[in-house]
Amino acid sequence: MQQPAQLDDLRDMSARVGRNILLVQGAGGNSSVKDGDVLWVKASGTWLADAKDKDIFVPVSLSAARAALERGDERVPLAPGVKTALRASIETSLHALMPHPVVLHVHSVNTIAWAVRTDASAELARRLHGLAWRFLDYCHPGLPLAQAVSETIAQDAVDVLILGNHGLVVGAATCEAAEALVADVEERLALEPREAPTADHNALAAICAGTEYRAPEDPRCHGVAIDRHSLSIATRGSLYPDHVVFLGPAMPTLQDGKSLHAADLPQGGGAPPPVAVLVPGVGSIIRKDASPGAEAMLTCLALVTSRLPTDAEVTYLTAENERALLNWDAERYRQQLTANRST
Repeated sequence: MQQPAQLDDLRDMSARVGRNILLVQGAGGNSSVKDGDVLWVKASGTWLADAKDKDIFVPVSLSAARAALERGDERVPLAPGVKTALRASIETSLHALMPHPVVLHVHSVNTIAWAVRTDASAELARRLHGLAWRFLDYCHPGLPLAQAVSETIAQDAVDVLILGNHGLVVGAATCEAAEALVADVEERLALEPREAPTADHNALAAICAGTEYRAPEDPRCHGVAIDRHSLSIATRGSLYPDHVVFLGPAMPTLQDGKSLHAADLPQGGGAPPPVAVLVPGVGSIIRKDASPGAEAMLTCLALVTSRLPTDAEVTYLTAENERALLNWDAERYRQQLTANRST
């Protein structure tokens, strides 16, 4: 299938956005461009950061995707004749129903830090005045989210969607305009992070010695374990979908006097060892076999929680929300592709 000229613009924009961890972490986020009845959308499990180096976009029949949404079918087939093992993004329905030629969905740290607050609607209204925007309460990604968006855009022309406990979606005429709109929203929603003390690397090394755990490569990961407020937020529940998918629900801690031996690990009977563990006042640790996406999520958690004011009331995903994410085949597929990504 012939690729449209605007696909190069999509690659350039996606790579820039994907390399900014304040906007995208790991395989999160997605982007698309419409060319007639063909929707070129990021493939599931691929990284926007790789957009210029790898073929991460797949063509989908736009009319078929919209028809699938109308009949409540989450499966969106690729365009006829396309030969690839990749699947379209789990958010393809969302991209298909947005009327804009270009759609960009990011997991903006600043947006999430507002979107998890109980007063999100009121606070966002003050900051996004003048934009065509709407706030949506949390919906399970994929079909349920697309259906909620469909109802919203049927009522008003909307260019900016703030997704509760999830992220940001913008639609625009061009890639340049979409990127500029994200930058505008980012400026309006920018939050100053709290600075956390440096991790105790010697203590972390001693804790991890002889275990399947290590200190994370990104030093920013430690803030969520050292800053008391961030630690409190992170251990009370899950804030957004990718946290659950790549790290598991909430965040376990390793208390004083405990070790990383199985008997001391904070896990349920028969459950696998946690992907990452917070050591209060010391730092964070992560499994040696954790995927790059998992470590990116640990960084994201630190970046989000450090931007939440100490007096903010937070809305967490419910246990039902978490179970739906953990039992979703589409997310298992995305996890596997992320684990296999060559860096």
